[in-house]
Amino acid sequence: MTLPLHEPPKQRLWIWFLWLGLFYLCWSWLVFGQGRWDVVAEHWPIALAMALGSYVAGSTPMGGGTVGFPILVLLFGLPATLGRDFSFAVQSIGMTSASLFILARRQPLAWSMLKGAVVGALVATPLGIMYIAPLIPELWIKLAFAVVWASFGVLHLYRIGEIADHIGMTEFDERWDFRVGLVVGVSSGATVAAVTGVGIDMVLYAALVLLCRADLKIAIPTSVVIMAFTSLLGVLVKVVTTGMQPGVFENWLAAAPIVCLGAPLGAFVVNLIGRKPTLFVVALLCVGQFVWTCYTERHALGFVGFGIALAAVGVLLLGFEKLRAWGIDLVTAAKLRILERSKKVNAEK
Repeated sequence: MTLPLHEPPKQRLWIWFLWLGLFYLCWSWLVFGQGRWDVVAEHWPIALAMALGSYVAGSTPMGGGTVGFPILVLLFGLPATLGRDFSFAVQSIGMTSASLFILARRQPLAWSMLKGAVVGALVATPLGIMYIAPLIPELWIKLAFAVVWASFGVLHLYRIGEIADHIGMTEFDERWDFRVGLVVGVSSGATVAAVTGVGIDMVLYAALVLLCRADLKIAIPTSVVIMAFTSLLGVLVKVVTTGMQPGVFENWLAAAPIVCLGAPLGAFVVNLIGRKPTLFVVALLCVGQFVWTCYTERHALGFVGFGIALAAVGVLLLGFEKLRAWGIDLVTAAKLRILERSKKVNAEK
């Protein structure tokens, strides 16, 4: 069934403004009270890059690490592990700020699936960070990021019209939605999120738009909230276990005040200009970073490695198409059940 339209509930933006005040008070103490302005000024390039990254984080199902990771790793030549930890750190501010803005505005969310994803991520992400991520070589981290984002970009380049036209959301059963979210949280929390610092938001988004035919106004805010939760969890796990990579705090200090406002601004502005053009541009960036990664690592990859990377993109696209086909079958079956119940009720009358 499709969610009915209701009168929008009363917004509580004072919660978000309170968060902003508390954050900037703490940031000012860290920078000016502790004499770290020189550190912030030295890392201005990442702050500039995250002006775009934070908009992407708030307006699309891709976290700010989508921009931060390739900038730090491919452009600045820093370790992929630093890019991963920075993604967690910067999203813990930007995505949290966007999530509070979304919740304060009472935007609709896919609550049942979100709850399942939160439970799954809570269990799987720490395990992935501690036991899976340390086993992944630097090159594989870069390729995992490049492949996942490229497949996501290609999907939107040829399915953007269909995805953007969804209205409401098909709800099958709250328990079923919860189980799907749980599978998403466990599988992507332990793998793509733990290894690259981002990605669980995109996987949940894919389940919503391909399986449940969800409206972007529901799917994207839901993906923002799960990435905020996973990022906060990732930072906590890293701090109490191995610690963050050297250089993360300095880059975070420069980028945090930008993303704290930029991500919520993206969530607001995209409603004015539309999500379709934003998603199209970001999809091009996703494909572009794949080409950039393969070119940068061409000597390490060789023709065989490049072929494997392309094949991996193809496998993920096949997975997305399988999910879409399954979603169409489920929606059709749900509509038939509703039609049969309606006929039965009319017959009894």
